[in-house]
Amino acid sequence: MVTALKSLKSQSFLPLIVKVGGSLFPRIPDLVPVLTKSERPLLLIPGGGPFADTIRRCDVDNDSAHWMAVAAMEQFGWFIASRGIPSTTGVVIPRETTVLLPYRYFTQNDVLPHTWDVTSDTIAAWIAGNLHLDLLLLKSVDGIFINGSLRKQVTGPLKSDVIDPFFIPFVLKNKIKTTIINGSQPDRAEKFLKGEIVTCSEIGTTF
Repeated sequence: MVTALKSLKSQSFLPLIVKVGGSLFPRIPDLVPVLTKSERPLLLIPGGGPFADTIRRCDVDNDSAHWMAVAAMEQFGWFIASRGIPSTTGVVIPRETTVLLPYRYFTQNDVLPHTWDVTSDTIAAWIAGNLHLDLLLLKSVDGIFINGSLRKQVTGPLKSDVIDPFFIPFVLKNKIKTTIINGSQPDRAEKFLKGEIVTCSEIGTTF
């Protein structure tokens, strides 16, 4: 246990990719102070939030829906940035808490399938893999539940409505260490960023 705690502490200053789920849109005022004071440099990947809600109801082809969804992420990114967080259009290792405005980058680097099986979660995973960084998903749930029980560790493919169908196979294949925690509880996010153990689901092949 002591060794594990030391390992967590040693990681608490490494850069981290943080996907901010769209369902957390109402909690952004509470989350931003936690994210900005993190000693760990964070690259925030916005979800679609309320800006993406209408896209699924639109009768458009997959290509159009894909770019509309990425544009929705951009809008949510601007909303996060409006709270005083610097923004970037580049997929780069952060030196401080920064929010990615993804539309320009992904129109120039069209790297993922245009399907509803690929959402902003997998986009965040692709960025984490590209930068060789760990990934934190901030959701409005505690993690992945199977038959009503929290799955603390996920080491193989499984179906879950918490993340998109492409996500788990992608992070396992690319060995992206991923943690899912409840971002609607900012104190939990704060503890995690300090290297403390919190309620979560971890996805990976080695623990």
